[in-house]
Amino acid sequence: MPRPAHSSSLDASKLTTVPDPNPMALLGEAAEASDVLVVTHTESGEILSLQWPRTDEGSGCTDMVGRSVAALFGPVAVEPYLAQVQKVLSTQAPVSFQCVVRCGQQPISFEFLLSPLPLSSAVTESQEKTENDSQTEAATGIVGVGRRIVPTIAPLSEVRLLSHNGTGGSSSYYGLLSQVAANIRRTLDLQTIWEQTVNGLSEMLRLDRCLVCDYSKAMQTVTVVAEYCQSHLHPALGKTFDLALKADFLDTLQSLEPVISDFERGDSDEPYTVLTVATCYQTEPNSILVLQQPPRCPWQPFEIELIQDLTDQVGTAIAHAKLFSDSKTITQELRVKSKALRNTNDELMRKHDELREAKQQAEEASRLKSDFLANTSHELRTPLNGMIGFLRLVLDDMADNDEERKEFIQESHNSAIHLLNLINDVLDIAKIEAGKMNLEMSAVSLQELLAELDKFLRPQIEQRGLDFQIELPATLDEIKLYGNYQRLKQVLLNLVGNANKFTHEGSITISVEIQPKPFTFGEQTWPGQVKISVADTGIGVSLEKQDRLFQTFSQVDSARTRQYEGTGLGLSISQRLIEAMGGKVQFISMGEGLGSTVTFTAILYQEPVMELG
Repeated sequence: MPRPAHSSSLDASKLTTVPDPNPMALLGEAAEASDVLVVTHTESGEILSLQWPRTDEGSGCTDMVGRSVAALFGPVAVEPYLAQVQKVLSTQAPVSFQCVVRCGQQPISFEFLLSPLPLSSAVTESQEKTENDSQTEAATGIVGVGRRIVPTIAPLSEVRLLSHNGTGGSSSYYGLLSQVAANIRRTLDLQTIWEQTVNGLSEMLRLDRCLVCDYSKAMQTVTVVAEYCQSHLHPALGKTFDLALKADFLDTLQSLEPVISDFERGDSDEPYTVLTVATCYQTEPNSILVLQQPPRCPWQPFEIELIQDLTDQVGTAIAHAKLFSDSKTITQELRVKSKALRNTNDELMRKHDELREAKQQAEEASRLKSDFLANTSHELRTPLNGMIGFLRLVLDDMADNDEERKEFIQESHNSAIHLLNLINDVLDIAKIEAGKMNLEMSAVSLQELLAELDKFLRPQIEQRGLDFQIELPATLDEIKLYGNYQRLKQVLLNLVGNANKFTHEGSITISVEIQPKPFTFGEQTWPGQVKISVADTGIGVSLEKQDRLFQTFSQVDSARTRQYEGTGLGLSISQRLIEAMGGKVQFISMGEGLGSTVTFTAILYQEPVMELG
């Protein structure tokens, strides 16, 4: 940030010469009578007479008699003008100031003198008679005498402002200023007000940069909330400045007066000028406007006064928008509290209904567990009876030869393995329900895991006439997961086992997809996830029954479960295990007879190097 070369509050007395309080004396000082404007009006602002000899610039001024002074000064500058009028009326003394009058299409800067005027001297005799002599000499009006300001040096900024006109007066500086003021009054959205302000001022003044900085009184900081800047400048949007380190900003907020600062450019010998103006509401600042001129473009007094007129409206609009936002929040809170009070009885009734529903759910859960235990006990007895039967045949020497005896022992062993798997499922779900499932996580080679799975399951799958495929992405090194090897193996065995069980013809495919997007788990960020899919061409599941697949102790079809054997806990256990390792499980089937796909995600331990295609 460049260091200011100098900084000073704007002083009107240093920018202009206060005219003689005598209107006639002011006329005598004018270089030409054509540079003097005289207007008289009532206390309410009705124009009684208007003299402006420059008909080339003032065409359209003569038809203002009988209209409000807002037609001459408004809408932006009319409020400050009326404030000066009230000051004259209350003190009965002349007041001098600078203002801009709109005569025709061009805004013209004047040194203005307002003086009290007996109203009877400004009305015609016919008007006095019509009003039945109801007015007295005590009733006063206003006479205003303005001398056009003619700069002694080339007014580069005025040239900059008037360059907007071209050949069409509708785009005049004053018109643009009025349009900006109207735009910010039309909305209560803070961001819109900020953006309308910087865009409008930048367009009117041809600035290099224009900022709106929101002021935090509590933090003593200002934050850039809206910005316009030329392409060769560095953006400042979003930056926060400590007021203790920004003397020009602090001076503006404390004095509530415009501050002009000169800064040295890092890339040029030419300094640039920055004007900071505070926006206020009831003398309380709420933001700062920062306007940066192009090099060698000094600020003119009438420019600053008009900018101040606009900032007064910006400050009011910002305050109203913030009050509106606060009132909406308070109203919402009151509405919520009021609704809570009104609905106390409804809440009690709702809780009563919830308790009744919870009781029904508990009863339903108890029934499901009973059904589950009944089905599980049947599943447990089947392999147990098989073991006992085959072992009895061996013990009773019912085998005809050694080969048949070995077959009986093998069948007994298969039944024991099946029984062990059933018991493991029951124990796993019991641990999960009790929250006692502890998993030790470490790096796992996906290739090694799938190779072991292939060795164990391929013979069983191909024996049933099914095609079995494992598809891996092309990488130059191993794909490593972060998880528990045995539990990942258990999940894959379960998913592929289900696919094999429910597929009568076709194929089973395991596919792997690397998703290299940073992922947070266990207070640590990992390079991504691996999506593993098990797809089959089996019997599928109807859409209306798929939501029951992952419910504990709930079976999609009890008859089907008994037909294909098993407890129906496989998917539920797999889902709990995968979620405990930071992943998600998803089941997809278009309906019965259309196959199914189960996918789950696992944490990618390290991103592998991909082969170039």
